Amino acid sequence: MSDVRARIRQQVDGNDVVLYMKGTKMMPQCGFSSRIAGVLNFIGVDFVDVNVLADEEIRQGIKEFSDWPTIPQLYVKGEFVGGCDIVTEMTLSGELDQLFETKGIPFDRAAADKIREANA
Repeated sequence: MSDVRARIRQQVDGNDVVLYMKGTKMMPQCGFSSRIAGVLNFIGVDFVDVNVLADEEIRQGIKEFSDWPTIPQLYVKGEFVGGCDIVTEMTLSGELDQLFETKGIPFDRAAADKIREANA
């Protein structure tokens, strides 16, 4: 497990935004992964997608790494942010915008505002 943990640590620390998901950012394989990838794509966040369906070690390892039982999982600047429900809540409350601003992650604020307007 330490080899998988090291691979995950390298992915998380080596990229500003990482989404562990089922499928890819262009072809999500589950609704929850699709929701987060869709938000990140819509607001223009450059992120690395890690398809857990393509690597069983990563699929199990990421759950232990984060101590979070479900996928997708979003990491920003090395920190675990959360899964679908948390990221959705953060998007709608504006907390995700604040996180990206604080961490220096470029995103389209107008697009983020459109998501909130559409869900008001």
